[in-house]
Amino acid sequence: MRRRVVVTGIGAVSPNGIGREQFWSATKSAVSGVGRITRFDPAGMQVQIAGEVKGFDELAYVDAKDRQHISRCVPLGVCAAREAVADAGMEPARMSKDELRQVGVIVGSGGGSQDFTEEQYRLFYTGHEKQCSVYTVPTSTIGTLASEISMRFGFRGLSHIVSTGCTSSTDAIGHAYQQIQSGRLPWMLVGGVDAPIAPLILRGFMVMRIMTTNWNKEPERGSRPFSKDRSGFVVAEGAWFFILEDLEHAQARGAYVYGEIAGYGSTCEAFHRVRLEECGEEPARTMKMALDEAGIGPEQVGYISYHGTATELNDRIETRAMKLAFGDMAYKVPGSSLKSLIGHPQGACGAAGVAATLLALRDGVMPPTVNLENPDPECDLDYVANAARPFSAEYALANCIAFGSKNSALVLRKL
Repeated sequence: MRRRVVVTGIGAVSPNGIGREQFWSATKSAVSGVGRITRFDPAGMQVQIAGEVKGFDELAYVDAKDRQHISRCVPLGVCAAREAVADAGMEPARMSKDELRQVGVIVGSGGGSQDFTEEQYRLFYTGHEKQCSVYTVPTSTIGTLASEISMRFGFRGLSHIVSTGCTSSTDAIGHAYQQIQSGRLPWMLVGGVDAPIAPLILRGFMVMRIMTTNWNKEPERGSRPFSKDRSGFVVAEGAWFFILEDLEHAQARGAYVYGEIAGYGSTCEAFHRVRLEECGEEPARTMKMALDEAGIGPEQVGYISYHGTATELNDRIETRAMKLAFGDMAYKVPGSSLKSLIGHPQGACGAAGVAATLLALRDGVMPPTVNLENPDPECDLDYVANAARPFSAEYALANCIAFGSKNSALVLRKL
């Protein structure tokens, strides 16, 4: 018998709010976290805006001497993970070795420590090689990011990275769900973190011509999913983490339950390293797989968390996939894109959407898609334009699409 998997802790470090409730308050109030880049001087660059987590004290989560040896992902991830652990009522310092062995960690990240690696190359090629970190190799190896999270809490279960592009954290949650579902571990710390706001990373995206260059003077208007005048995504950073556990395990300890992970689906179009296939069949099949595993039909879904990147291709094809998966119900199910408010935090975006969706189900408030004044005629569904909306639903679906033809979706249930 497969075990039921629930979420008992949420932590968030977002461009529009540090902390779970701050993130959620800003999100449902349509407060944007997109602004002019402050991490470095973007003058002279085509793109000068991003979803930065401003005012974040890294040294509250990592030692000052250690900071030079790790990426920004580590303090961001530790902060969100610490909030999720505390929210779930876990006390790692009081747990026995055997109990710590029962907690696994899975981190979803698209780029991992690329910002750190970029800095090491900068030091080397500007004559400062003696300042390069002795941990350049292990920190640049993406798998070490999960170890950094595990070590902060002493969790001794599996410690894995899932890196599948933009679907990374959705897939991480899916794999954590399967670990608990199969009875291998009673609980997991899982989530997503990315910190891609660095000069060379941004230049790489610019060369691909998938970032908007039109809104440097009005940053909050830059991320425009489903809008006719959208011109590309806004890069962002952040971390969103969860405690997942066996429902019986959670009930036995009297834990608060945000919701249930009811279904997971994942596919690959095997089409192109960047472009989506026009037909939308595989993203649609992914959503159907998640619905089938949850044992529900489209008519039972009350809200969709869209991938909604604000690229011309993604929004149009995601809309098409929604129609293929939901049929006539596609026009009746409201949904929104969190990226309109925070930008695109790459591999962490799925976890961000799951956090917002669970809180939306909890409070009965759908977050809006902002900057949607002039919808694309090919994007003709209900995207909860510009203002939050009350609702009541048992089920929601969180969708993700990634480079490399990957697609993933999760069905969430309110208990």
